[in-house]
Amino acid sequence: MTADVRLSRGRGALGFSFFVQGVAFALLVTRIPAIQDRYGISDALLPVFLAAVPILAGVSSVVTEHLVKRVAPSTVLRWAQPLVLLALLGVGAGSEMWHVALALGAFGLFVGALDASMNMLGVSLQGAYGRSIMLGFHASYSLGGILGASAAWAGAHWHLSLFSSYLPAVAVLLPLALLASRFYVDQNAKAGAAEAKGLGPGGFKLLLPLCLVMACAYIGDSTVSNWSAKYLQDVLGSSEQLATVPYNVYMVTTLIGRAVGDLGVRRFGAVAVVRIGTVVAAGGFAVVAAAPGAWVGMLGFTLLGFGLCVIVPQTFAAAGRLFPGASDTAIARLNIFNYVGFLIGAPLVGGIGDAWSYRGAMLVPMVLVLVTLFHARSFATEPARYGVRHERRTGDRAVDVGRGGNEV
Repeated sequence: MTADVRLSRGRGALGFSFFVQGVAFALLVTRIPAIQDRYGISDALLPVFLAAVPILAGVSSVVTEHLVKRVAPSTVLRWAQPLVLLALLGVGAGSEMWHVALALGAFGLFVGALDASMNMLGVSLQGAYGRSIMLGFHASYSLGGILGASAAWAGAHWHLSLFSSYLPAVAVLLPLALLASRFYVDQNAKAGAAEAKGLGPGGFKLLLPLCLVMACAYIGDSTVSNWSAKYLQDVLGSSEQLATVPYNVYMVTTLIGRAVGDLGVRRFGAVAVVRIGTVVAAGGFAVVAAAPGAWVGMLGFTLLGFGLCVIVPQTFAAAGRLFPGASDTAIARLNIFNYVGFLIGAPLVGGIGDAWSYRGAMLVPMVLVLVTLFHARSFATEPARYGVRHERRTGDRAVDVGRGGNEV
């Protein structure tokens, strides 16, 4: 098998892994009301259950950082993904509150390892390709999220039990994920010695701007997922049915933006794409905050999808370039701030909304997203250094995003 064929198969397999994770996560979060009803979880106790998942995922990401010094990231991903799917099935299979507590705890632990190892492999494959492909992986995640949310809607519409809703997805995706895992490609196998040394003295200080960007991006994302429906209905006076639309629109625009985003990075560079995405996202929050009615608010959430979608994949890619000899370690630590942003976002906006106004609360994630502009140079790349037979045309303005270094 040639190197190109091996990389191509590895890219396809990893893209499918992102897709499966998108389906699984959407099936979980979109059925939270049904989970609450099934297990009799009170409104006061529900935030504890929901917070436990990202907290345990963050812990798992730290453990994964050390685990990949001994085993390949592909091995972690090969086992973490089936366990996430089985944990999801466990959420729907129990009958007592301790059953769902155990299942959600397992989901959090396994999903942290899954997220970290997926992005480790994505960054290493991008290094081999020598051009931007990370946005394509995250587009697969968005597609999976859309299909998972649609499947959850169908389950709710037909009044299916949680187990009946989850079983078909797990039954189909689990064997396919195991099959795809045979084709994962580890490009950082020779970097073991460097990985064992970690980021080196002062390394985390260099990574910190990207950690801040990651947390702020997920604060913006969690604002949309947690508050878009309430905002449209309670503040902008939409119908209950229309209030369900913004998140779907957001997910669709995220998919579109990520599907074409790699082309933008190759044409204009990561710094320009991240800056544009940041400005568009901030503009989206501003439109939402100032919207006179529901349809203008929908426009704001549409802009948010196009803006936020590029930031997270490029942040992972930038961490890989910043620490080319310890990219797995950098990504595992960066991945923690995914969950930090998720934990902060919902209570931050909700608290400000209750104490002041929800229009004013939408300005807070807008300001936090703009922090990315101050750290945009952290996304810089260097001239092309390709890993296999992927050649750069001398007349293009495309830049290499696969390896470490700074733009001149």
